Amino acid sequence: MLRTAPVRVLDDSDVAEALALLAADPVANVLIAARVEAAGLDPWRLGAEIWGYAEHGRLQALCHAGANLAPTRASTQAVRAFADKARRQGRRCSSIVGPAEAVRSLWSALRETWGPARDVRPSQPLLSIARPSPVPADPAVRPVRPDEVDAVLPACVAMFTEEVGVSPIGGDGGLLYRSRVAELVGAGRSYARIEDGRVLFKAEIGSATAQACQVQGVWVDPAYRGRRLSIAGMAAVVQIALQSVAPVVSLYVNDYNEPARRAYSRVGFAEIGTFASVLF
Repeated sequence: MLRTAPVRVLDDSDVAEALALLAADPVANVLIAARVEAAGLDPWRLGAEIWGYAEHGRLQALCHAGANLAPTRASTQAVRAFADKARRQGRRCSSIVGPAEAVRSLWSALRETWGPARDVRPSQPLLSIARPSPVPADPAVRPVRPDEVDAVLPACVAMFTEEVGVSPIGGDGGLLYRSRVAELVGAGRSYARIEDGRVLFKAEIGSATAQACQVQGVWVDPAYRGRRLSIAGMAAVVQIALQSVAPVVSLYVNDYNEPARRAYSRVGFAEIGTFASVLF
């Protein structure tokens, strides 16, 4: 039972109630749910805060406040309350991301004090698939081995830079980003087609629960684009993920990325919702 404040930072006493709320839409909420399942709600362990919005003492909406500001299940009143807290705190995140209506409303409330944004992506179809692809899977796509982290790292950097518009290599020379890549490799959630040490296709599962997982970082070597590597490669990722990770595989894509949207449709993904992102 959430206590009196309409918005407060949740703690481990709220885990069961928070997970129950997230379970209402396990695909859209997989990023937050995976983190809460793994680390609970203590901000120190989580590396972020989870804000809870309550009505009549019951938890109604959540907002992940860390590297990303991510509202979920947020009504107009909840968005307004989250915006007030975010405005008082000041911007600490690199993006706002989540269900489109909540993100667009939150950004509208924060734009004056937090703007300008580097990029606003108001419509990003959320896609999912729960059965093997009708497309033959690329048999060369496999989990990346721990000794191949340095081989796949340049592809990860290239993908991030191309997709986000800035390099993930920070003032630490890329140590933090490399550790995240290595973490996914070590967990068996990084997949690639590698030939003679060269990554031709790669993708990762960035978040996973027992109900769903979310693919990120899909990338094809520019020299090999147009050869259907992404279609067969994603069919392989779906096959592996359904067998060993979760019963539903999801991702979200920019609405203007027509080649990617066509490829995911060929693989068998269907649109189930819309996300939005604001990048700083």
